[in-house]
Amino acid sequence: MSWKGPSDAPPSVRIAALASSLQPSERRVADVVADDLARSVECTAQQLADLAGVGRASVVRTARTLGYEGYPQLRVAVARELAFGPAPDAPAGDGTAVGALRAAIETFGRSLPRMTAALTEDAVEDFLGALDTAGRVVVAASGLSTPLGLDVAMRLGAAGRPCEFLPDTLAQHIAARQLGPGSVCLALSGSGASRPTLTTAGAARDAGAHVLAVTSFAGSPLVGIAHTALVVPPVTGSFRDELLHTSRAALGLVLEHLVELLVERRGGRSAAARAAVLAVLGESLGE
Repeated sequence: MSWKGPSDAPPSVRIAALASSLQPSERRVADVVADDLARSVECTAQQLADLAGVGRASVVRTARTLGYEGYPQLRVAVARELAFGPAPDAPAGDGTAVGALRAAIETFGRSLPRMTAALTEDAVEDFLGALDTAGRVVVAASGLSTPLGLDVAMRLGAAGRPCEFLPDTLAQHIAARQLGPGSVCLALSGSGASRPTLTTAGAARDAGAHVLAVTSFAGSPLVGIAHTALVVPPVTGSFRDELLHTSRAALGLVLEHLVELLVERRGGRSAAARAAVLAVLGESLGE
């Protein structure tokens, strides 16, 4: 799979989003580039191939998979990212637990611009439009994405866009089978490869529903099932780290603001729902 996202997305975003679908030789080249942009931009194609332990042809193929005409264009894009992107040096801790926490959060903060770099206007509009007009919405999420499913279902409900989230994956599958044209299955998966979520999304698509996906990898199986997919590259930039650390913070942040965009789109319909929510909250709070 080659890059199909925005033409202005920087190389590091493209690498992160395509990480799970790269061929082994391409992955080795991409890892060398992502690990040290400053070093790789100084390399010829052959020098980069030597660093990655692959042939020169693999470097050219990797550049094309990332959406560039060839290695020279990739090299220019890396130089542009270095010139206009955030400082590449990771913040250092001070040896304390609080210092390590601050450094980790600062690193996350520096990655915020890349979270939306793979999104296109058309995809976001299609996503919001499908959610807005669907007669029924079922949320599919499993594993560490389960809290995302619960959170987005509550946020959508509070915004006057009722939807269903059943924590049991078998129940999700059953609900998806009962969907049809005019309904939506919203599938959430960091890896985009969670078998229960893929099964539910596939059942929804077979039933005629519009499948929306939010995931971290453009080449994931979930993207292949979805009618509309929003790709939010992982903060760490690698598929391995996604499997090891499984952060859902980036996905959660994007989903939260997608709901806010939906609220703006729905206008008075969401305003009435939010007024009801505030009334309930006011009654539930103590002195």
